[in-house]
Amino acid sequence: MSLGDLDPIIHTPKRLAAMAMLANAEYATFQFLKDHIGLTDSDLSKQMSTLESAGYVKATKHGRGPGSTTSYAMTRQGGRAYRAHRAALYAMLADEPSPSGP
Repeated sequence: MSLGDLDPIIHTPKRLAAMAMLANAEYATFQFLKDHIGLTDSDLSKQMSTLESAGYVKATKHGRGPGSTTSYAMTRQGGRAYRAHRAALYAMLADEPSPSGP
């Protein structure tokens, strides 16, 4: 297990939280993610754009104007990346050597 096994796109806490929520749902709306992760509109938009650019999530817009909503779903590529990142984190934590020795 090495640091290189961690996905730098997913690793940031805000994006990891969004990916964890999407891993357990078919989709989530922008408002739901915002309320549960505790980000501002602009910060969540920036984080989701990064995930979308990486191909990890797909955004779908419903409607136009003030009543419109945006929802996000994890892509297959995102699911694979999330599971690999999660496995790397588990491996890292399981292999953590004791500072006091064996």
